[in-house]
Amino acid sequence: MSAHTHADGQLPHEPEKATLEGRNKVLGFWLFLGGETVLFGTLFSAFLALRDQVGEGNPTANELFSLSTVAIATFILLTSSLTSVFAIQAMHAGKKSAMLWWLAITVIFGLGFLGLEIYEFYEYVHEGHGFTTSAFSSSFYTLVGFHGGHVAFGVLWISILIGQVLKKGLNVVTAPKIYVAGMYWHFIDVVWVFIFTVVYLMGKVG
Repeated sequence: MSAHTHADGQLPHEPEKATLEGRNKVLGFWLFLGGETVLFGTLFSAFLALRDQVGEGNPTANELFSLSTVAIATFILLTSSLTSVFAIQAMHAGKKSAMLWWLAITVIFGLGFLGLEIYEFYEYVHEGHGFTTSAFSSSFYTLVGFHGGHVAFGVLWISILIGQVLKKGLNVVTAPKIYVAGMYWHFIDVVWVFIFTVVYLMGKVG
């Protein structure tokens, strides 16, 4: 009998926690996300301190932001969080093909979000809102761009994991990797909710 399966040949119900190594990966990743929370908290604090430092003649947040585009991006990213949940549920049910499909859809949504963010930045630059235009613009691009970098990393990470599962199968070695990638994806989704609220909504009404 393989150490990766039960006596009946099936995966454990929660394969990411079936081994000590898997449990340690999950615990260690929670600690990592704690550090990421502090980092994003610092960037949020800097943005809030500088968001009114626009400079004479430079566009303000109210003049720049188009909530319709940002709302679409938000919907796409939150939907990707749901598809990642479906992927984990499929993993727990031992349905490798379904899990891979949901992960692939998550990647596609992530790419869609990044495409909208790149388009948004392109439009802002053409409206005179470059990285060095003002303290507000620098803090904006640092916070939102840093989050976008996290999304891009998540897309790459999940894509690599899809390849690993196709090559090595779904087992107690690959399952923890999928699970922590799902944790990471939920984290960047939650961070985006705060960005949408603090940066965009407050920017339009502030």
